[in-house]
Amino acid sequence: QVQLVESGGGSVQTGGSLRLSCAASGSFFATLPMAWNRQAPGGQRELIASITGSGKTTYAGSVEGRFTISRDNAKKMVVLQMNNLKPEDTGLYYCSTTAGRPRGAGTQVTVSS
Repeated sequence: QVQLVESGGGSVQTGGSLRLSCAASGSFFATLPMAWNRQAPGGQRELIASITGSGKTTYAGSVEGRFTISRDNAKKMVVLQMNNLKPEDTGLYYCSTTAGRPRGAGTQVTVSS
């Protein structure tokens, strides 16, 4: 069973950057397609970026060109680099497999104008 722990959230102003990390434990991580998700207060989960085991990436239109997902299979890490942040990026960010489970508890990102 893979367990996931996120870190790197915080508060920034519009235009700022944050780097989120997701540390995984367990077997078969390298074969798992992974995703970063976010959930705004009162909102639904939004899958914003995904990456296959071999490194193929996809992005939601709302973040494409600003966010970059990457992974290091040897370190069992998935990273989300977020640039040019906007207030609408505010939310709880969590990593998961692309199936949605397992998932981490998340890390809060707040972007102020």
